[in-house]
Amino acid sequence: MKLAFVISDQMLAASLLLPLEMWRAAEYARIASRKSGSKLDVHLVSADNQSSNSLAEIPLIPTAKLSDIEASDIVYLPALWRNPRPVLTKSEELYAWLKRQFQGGSTLAAVGTGCCFLAEAGLLDGKSATTHWHYLDEFQRDYPHINLKRDYFITESGSIFCAASVNALADVTVYLIERFYGTEIASLVERNFSHEIRRPYEKYRYFDGDDLQHVDETVVEVQLWMKRHMNELVEIPSLASFFGLSARTLSRRFKVAIGKSPLEYLQKLRIETAKELLESTNLKVSEIAYRVGYHDQGYFSQLFRREMSVLPLQYRKTVRAKIFSID
Repeated sequence: MKLAFVISDQMLAASLLLPLEMWRAAEYARIASRKSGSKLDVHLVSADNQSSNSLAEIPLIPTAKLSDIEASDIVYLPALWRNPRPVLTKSEELYAWLKRQFQGGSTLAAVGTGCCFLAEAGLLDGKSATTHWHYLDEFQRDYPHINLKRDYFITESGSIFCAASVNALADVTVYLIERFYGTEIASLVERNFSHEIRRPYEKYRYFDGDDLQHVDETVVEVQLWMKRHMNELVEIPSLASFFGLSARTLSRRFKVAIGKSPLEYLQKLRIETAKELLESTNLKVSEIAYRVGYHDQGYFSQLFRREMSVLPLQYRKTVRAKIFSID
């Protein structure tokens, strides 16, 4: 489990130390409960490979060069104090690295004005984002191709998360811990870092392609469960029972709420996620198939062609050049 924390001059140390300590707590909880999972491999990296001074005047020293970190599971980008421009103008190497991380399948999480790192790298163009309230107008002016969500503390656009504040980043971190380590450990971390840290994640985030805007809260809960567990074998009768419903009732409520059956929705979710991974990462088709819940690459390819009229690699070839240029 590889985590990379970007350090930078004029950063807020809390925007690095809080999520880092939450992940350490999650790892200790996993070990104590004897649950399976990978050991954390944590590195601090910087654009110039030099130590950085935070607002707290705590020097932060990189533990690895950008070139040493080929692929991370999650990359965190810190909040910057005051005007971020002086830092942004000297971070070109970081932007190329962020593109490579994203294309390699990394999840990227930025907070406050640290979201500008993602914007400068071109990774937020055409996507939703948020930032610290004090910088909203400047962000809108500087990055007109980004769909700025002023009224949301968190945005989730594929594998990119933007948080408006350090507390919102804590919400994102609990959400990511749940994704990687499970609900039990995420809940334990949440309780230990204070109940007040986390508001209900789903109520404070904007999700690109959001299909959760309806009134059936149980269906919303099932949809969110599917998003978090799409790589697992999902049996609709067992899923319905888990939420205290019959398969027939769950299907009926899905149809009323979103016009699709649970299985149709799950398939759509998997294909949309696969499209995002094909567009923005270098992952093999077999790896993408596995990530979205299909352990048979041939079946996944057939299903993808049925939905998109092209095979996965043909889809990637068609759209990839329109999105990225390789630095």
